[in-house]
Amino acid sequence: MAQLSPLLKQATPVVVDHGEGVYLYDTEGKRHLDFTAGIGVTSTGHCHPHVVSAAREQIGKLIHGQYTTVMHKPMLELTEKLGSVLPEGLNSLFYANSGSEAVEAALRLSRQATKRPNVIVFQGGFHGRTVAAATMTTSGTRFSAGISPLMSGVHVAPFPYAFHYGWDEETATKFALRELDYLFATVCAPNETAAFFIEPVLGEGGYVPANPAFLAGLRERADKHGILLVMDEIQTGFGRTGKFWGHDHFGVRPDIVLIAKGLASGFPISGIAASEELMAKALPGSQGGTYGGNAVACAAAIATLEVIQREGLVENAAERGRQLLEGVRVIADKSPSIGDVRGLGLLVGSEFTTPDGEPDTAKAQAAQKAASANGLLLLTCGAYMNVVRMVPPLVVDAEQVDDALRIWGDVVAGVE
Repeated sequence: MAQLSPLLKQATPVVVDHGEGVYLYDTEGKRHLDFTAGIGVTSTGHCHPHVVSAAREQIGKLIHGQYTTVMHKPMLELTEKLGSVLPEGLNSLFYANSGSEAVEAALRLSRQATKRPNVIVFQGGFHGRTVAAATMTTSGTRFSAGISPLMSGVHVAPFPYAFHYGWDEETATKFALRELDYLFATVCAPNETAAFFIEPVLGEGGYVPANPAFLAGLRERADKHGILLVMDEIQTGFGRTGKFWGHDHFGVRPDIVLIAKGLASGFPISGIAASEELMAKALPGSQGGTYGGNAVACAAAIATLEVIQREGLVENAAERGRQLLEGVRVIADKSPSIGDVRGLGLLVGSEFTTPDGEPDTAKAQAAQKAASANGLLLLTCGAYMNVVRMVPPLVVDAEQVDDALRIWGDVVAGVE
């Protein structure tokens, strides 16, 4: 009898029967507030009627039209719609299926376009699980352990994670930029560096936002040395942070943007966006794939973008994000176990620490499990898995946020 790999550990014991909006219903009929959103994927909630309708209609017309063989209308329409929301100048798209594929496509483009071998990533970043993407991932060794030798040409610089260092944000930022310059001087020459890859908010690394000064420093160095700035918006894009793109909070211009997760409300599709001039510098045959730009996924993505616009979900993410962050901070202020609360929009993390400031993984895990038992589905993240993260669908309303905060408050009090 076949069974799932024993390595696939579930964060909750829930066996889902169906989902609707912000809720998942298990096979016993119990309702759960889903503040995981499939790790930031179900942006319009579970089974939004408009997305369901679009996918159903497309299934009856064309399921798979391999896009280096034929073109199909949903992909052309999606490309046009994305053109209205992508950063200025990023007018050329390549589609794939997963975030890791998007990362590897951007890596390939960066190296081919610049004819340089090296890339710089930042401590705590998550970029995927395939070999190149895992090499670029530093949010935890679990993503790359046991598969060495890893890819060469990847160098790591600090991220301004102020709480981790025990500094204020300004000090952490100056340190991170100084260490980046030291990396240039000692390990990775600027004229051999193709790109910076960075998340506007560290995802698996602990829900740590970047800041304007740090990203401006990266842009300045990128411009000075002919380095590409690649913004990994896989988890932060499509309204998740309360602005359409996470980097919109910081006033910085990327050269390449990576997209996936919330784009199609649960259907697998990803991509990279760059200027047509930059994209044309990739080598012939370097972009392609069997399932990229799947017709049904494209139809769902079109519908998702329409829902985000019609229902004001970017604005809702900002408003509900403020409500959630403020509420979680009130709870943390009463708890000696939570050392820091941070986030942007509907990305909120609570970092659990011991009385002497060390990571408290056990207490974070206990809180996450207790929340699940009480009908609130959450996940952990961070290098030590001591950060409990909240990432609800963008359709969450004020009452649902209050319900989550009530459960979370009881859970935190209970694990003290």
